[in-house]
Amino acid sequence: MVCIGNHWDVLLKDQFTQPYYLRLREFLKSEYASHTVYPDMNDIFNAFRYTDYEDVRAVIIGQDPYHEPGQAHGLCFSVRKGVPKPPSLVNIFKEMQSDIGIPEPPHGELTAWTKQGVMLLNSVLTVRQGCAGSHAGKGWETLTDRAIELLGKRQKPIVFILWGGYARKKKALIDTSRHVVIESAHPSPLSAYNGFFGSKPFSRCNAALDTPIDWTIT
Repeated sequence: MVCIGNHWDVLLKDQFTQPYYLRLREFLKSEYASHTVYPDMNDIFNAFRYTDYEDVRAVIIGQDPYHEPGQAHGLCFSVRKGVPKPPSLVNIFKEMQSDIGIPEPPHGELTAWTKQGVMLLNSVLTVRQGCAGSHAGKGWETLTDRAIELLGKRQKPIVFILWGGYARKKKALIDTSRHVVIESAHPSPLSAYNGFFGSKPFSRCNAALDTPIDWTIT
């Protein structure tokens, strides 16, 4: 039913036949048929498709996709080239400039990060247009929590970047004796000044890795 095209297919194969996922699949069929849903069906699993299991070096965990037209394309916080940068992403870039001196890029597409092993994983992978959180509690969390648990079984340390209360709850799934967790407030304008700005996630992530990530986006 699902073909990601890399090792995630094998690792998650058992999930795609579980009753919860079959119920989720039927829900999504109805939603895509009767409403505008983001991202496009072909982009739902891009976080897995763009960053294979063995290639993951860092994980940024989001909640659910952007819910306005043209924004979501399967990677948390990212929008495709040509799409205006949402406020949270603007704040991420502000912190990036303050932290490591990289100026705000000309667009908000973060696929360059995924190619270096940064997995951009939303906990919920779909959303109805204009209705944030509308697909929460339908089954996606079970699948993505399993993915986080699988990453936690990796021997080589991974950096988990948790922004905001929702993402920080995922810390319970992570073996912090083996992996590095960087947590702070969410980059949303509502909370960025309460601990996101100044948290230095980019430099702290690189300090924990053998080979640093080039966070530059061109």
